[in-house]
Amino acid sequence: MVDRIAVYNEAVINRRDASMSMRNLRKYGSPPFSVAVIHGGPGAPGEMAPVARELSSTCGVLEPLQTAASLDGQVRELRDVLEEKGDSPVTLIGWSWGAWLSIILTAGYPALVKRLILIGSGPLEAKYAGRITETRLARLGKEERAEVLTLMEALGDTAGGGSTEMSRLGELISRADSYDPLPYENKMLQCQPDVFQGVWRQAAELRNSGGLLELGKKIECPVVAIHGEYDPHPFEGVEVPLSHVLSDFRFILLEKCGHQPWIERAARDEFYRLLRDELP
Repeated sequence: MVDRIAVYNEAVINRRDASMSMRNLRKYGSPPFSVAVIHGGPGAPGEMAPVARELSSTCGVLEPLQTAASLDGQVRELRDVLEEKGDSPVTLIGWSWGAWLSIILTAGYPALVKRLILIGSGPLEAKYAGRITETRLARLGKEERAEVLTLMEALGDTAGGGSTEMSRLGELISRADSYDPLPYENKMLQCQPDVFQGVWRQAAELRNSGGLLELGKKIECPVVAIHGEYDPHPFEGVEVPLSHVLSDFRFILLEKCGHQPWIERAARDEFYRLLRDELP
């Protein structure tokens, strides 16, 4: 009886997640939808919209907006979208947190992905992550540094931080992460602090245990990592670990480029040229 209840509960969760996934999906261009862009955060959907729109002149693009507050839930959401709406196998383009999610999805469901593109990925091993916050703070003024620390403390407390605080923190961090940004409209939708707290805790544990990099050993499709030289996430933390576990891997470092290549004055055109070269 217990086993039947467990199976039933899992089926209910899967149906609920699949239904939510389809409601939180944006499409660009015309079918077949052979490309999917995966946003960062976690809990900060929408910022990949400019990339999806730019690429839609070449192919149909899916932009899933992740809503699950657990790592497994986000993987299921993405799997459901690719299975039901994608022309699988797809080219998966993951940015920031989305790069990690794309790695995890590709390792678990290799038949869904034919090419993996990682943009501005966080380091795959914890030993490379120690200076990220320090680098960001050093690029901000005194008052902005104090505000960032206050917001980070509030968002670390489930009772203290909300979407307004998360949005403001994202704005300040984006300033520190950008080299020479063009004027742009931030396409982030409403921030989801509960999603960030639930998913990031599990993702950090996966990296700290070595499990995130271990998943790379299961990936057989071609993988390309594109990284800005000015990105506070150290490029060595992406290039070195992945070159050791992936059989088909290329790393591209963009000069005068921060965390979001598509807003950078000097790197934007080259970034889109590189992406189009990788598309079907």
